[in-house]
Amino acid sequence: MSLISLVAIGPLQILIIVLVILFLFGGRRIAEFMGGFGKGIKEFKKELKDDDEKASDSDSK
Repeated sequence: MSLISLVAIGPLQILIIVLVILFLFGGRRIAEFMGGFGKGIKEFKKELKDDDEKASDSDSK
């Protein structure tokens, strides 16, 4: 038995991990976390876009 076969995660293991996380935190908390995570990513992308626009404006002057 090789080490790689011990580390490999299959669909059944992922399902078990998801169920344990859902059991520990509950559906509402996970939904709130994912909503906040999505808003954070959206803000990050917006700031990157704003920085790119500012950099291109300063380069053209």
